[in-house]
Amino acid sequence: MRDFLLRRRPKDIDIATSAMPEEVLRLFPNSRAIGAQFGVVQVPMYGHPYEVATFRSDNDYLDGRHPSSVTFSGPEQDALRRDFTINGLFYDPVAGRLIDYVHGKNDLQRKLIRTIGNSGDRLSEDRLRMLRAIRLACTLDFTIAPETWSAIRKLASGILQVSWERIRDELVKIFTGPAPAGGLDLLRDSGLLAQILPEVQSLCGVPFADSIPDLDVFAHTRNGMALLRKPSAVLAFAALLHDSGKPVNCGRGSLESHAETSGKIAEEVCRRLRMPNQEIHRIVELVTNHIELFNVTGMRESTVKRFLRRGDFADHLELHRVNCISGKRNLTTYNYWLSKREEYAENPVGEPFLTGEDLIAMGYSPGPIFKEILEKLEDLQLEGTIRTREEALAQVRAAFPKPDADPDSEA
Repeated sequence: MRDFLLRRRPKDIDIATSAMPEEVLRLFPNSRAIGAQFGVVQVPMYGHPYEVATFRSDNDYLDGRHPSSVTFSGPEQDALRRDFTINGLFYDPVAGRLIDYVHGKNDLQRKLIRTIGNSGDRLSEDRLRMLRAIRLACTLDFTIAPETWSAIRKLASGILQVSWERIRDELVKIFTGPAPAGGLDLLRDSGLLAQILPEVQSLCGVPFADSIPDLDVFAHTRNGMALLRKPSAVLAFAALLHDSGKPVNCGRGSLESHAETSGKIAEEVCRRLRMPNQEIHRIVELVTNHIELFNVTGMRESTVKRFLRRGDFADHLELHRVNCISGKRNLTTYNYWLSKREEYAENPVGEPFLTGEDLIAMGYSPGPIFKEILEKLEDLQLEGTIRTREEALAQVRAAFPKPDADPDSEA
């Protein structure tokens, strides 16, 4: 109902009813109970699954996340158990009328995120609601009501009662949403950031560069997040964590090596958040290599082309763009990469001339030497030194003679 009143396209439709779960199951033979203890039945209709929930009241929350039990009730009691007033609105499609027991429409008009009832009680019931309030504020461009904000700040340490998977899901929605920088500000100001992402909190007050004394690493990171253009979770977390190693390296004369430290921290954070292994690997790659793109003018041509042919180069380039703008505001290296990408697109390098199977056929035994040979051949191919398979074969024979080979016999 909230999205309908805001003229936003809803992602799903929640259906609440006075019918008991067994009645819903009887009315819709293909339905199935997916939350029997909470009275939730999934009904497939028009090729889409809809969740139908019986009106209920929640009993005591004992774990800071779930009610110990529920009691089936009426619509008003059901509305009063919900989290925020803007989420407590009902619409009767038969009568064609809005049903508002919690003054949610008024808060929609005022652009306020406010809990239903006492904020402390409502947030204590389910600690994840603190993150959800921030996510809604960022998504809708609303303000969190003072009493709700005060309760979030007071209860922030309790967020660790929530599973890391649930925390991760909310963070992903915040950082890939329309206002990731605003979300980062709210997380910091509420005290939640220090609890769930202390590595990012520690960026506050760390100098970004001697040449920009009024910019700390947190502000640099925050500004970079604001510049992202509809990022994936991978790119958003890479931008968030790309300088996380600077507080560790600061003062040790090794800021240039912070990318490696940042990569290790990024992996620790992502594993704590239970992110998929594939995403963790991609995030760590982006973070660890983000400094390399600044060195493009001094790179060998083969190194440049290795970057350009990466499947995730677009993410590397976007991270580099926001890093440039939110730092020294110099896009020289970014524009150079753009020119190289255009040049490469016009003259792409094909598949490698030789593979490990070719080396075996030539009589080489599999081992570490394979990697050395194939990387050397790739460098020469990327630089245009070798242009055919025959030239690649000749290069292997000349540069990597087999131990049992007679050099004169290869003439």
